[in-house]
Amino acid sequence: MRDVFEDIFQSEPIDPTESARRGLRTRLPRRFYADAKAAGGDTGFHLLLDGKPARTPSRRALAAPNFALADALAAEWRAQSELIDPAAMPLTRLANSIIDGVAVTPEPVTAEVENYLGADLLFYRADAPEGLVRREAEHWDPVLVWAREALGARFILAQGVKHVAQPDHALAAARAAIPDDPWRLGAVHVVTTLTGSALLALALAHGRVSAEDAWAAAHVDEDWNMDFWGRDELALQRRAFRWGEMKAAAKVLALT
Repeated sequence: MRDVFEDIFQSEPIDPTESARRGLRTRLPRRFYADAKAAGGDTGFHLLLDGKPARTPSRRALAAPNFALADALAAEWRAQSELIDPAAMPLTRLANSIIDGVAVTPEPVTAEVENYLGADLLFYRADAPEGLVRREAEHWDPVLVWAREALGARFILAQGVKHVAQPDHALAAARAAIPDDPWRLGAVHVVTTLTGSALLALALAHGRVSAEDAWAAAHVDEDWNMDFWGRDELALQRRAFRWGEMKAAAKVLALT
């Protein structure tokens, strides 16, 4: 089992479209277990494969803080067919990352989310065309209103890409909303990097937006360009893969 986690879940790239672009064909291991289930233990709720505790690539117990999340992990393993495909297991990949990385050294993860707050996607607006300006406002303004009213963080908006320094009090107020629980922090970090917006991630974590709404808000500009220039199938394939990661992060936030 150690080789499975080390060789499969630490191999790169996981994204199948990126593998295809590089001309790589990873040989997937055969399913070596008959059953996957969750069970309580001394260090949380463990994933058991044929009754044996599964472990992360760093040999830590693959355990979740509650049964519902552990059972969701087990469901990913039960869903595997003849081969184990890590690309189809975003929740397991996220759990490995949280257990082996975020829980051990949370400070750099928090710092990266904080860095996004200084130049968040939602701050920088198009000045034309009118339809895009309106669409950005429809998707982004409610999140900024929430940040102002719920967090006490009032941010400055700008047009174009020229950096605008945000008020220290706004940054401090938003930073205070970043979770310190490693599972929630790891999920917020994933949503932040996927969407380019720490505010969208925090709004999702606090139940202000759904995963679908946050995802749509993150792709306003891209969708506008596709509406105008046509669909980019490769970009849509990559987006579909990242959407799986987004849903995994949203599940962690919903279950913790």
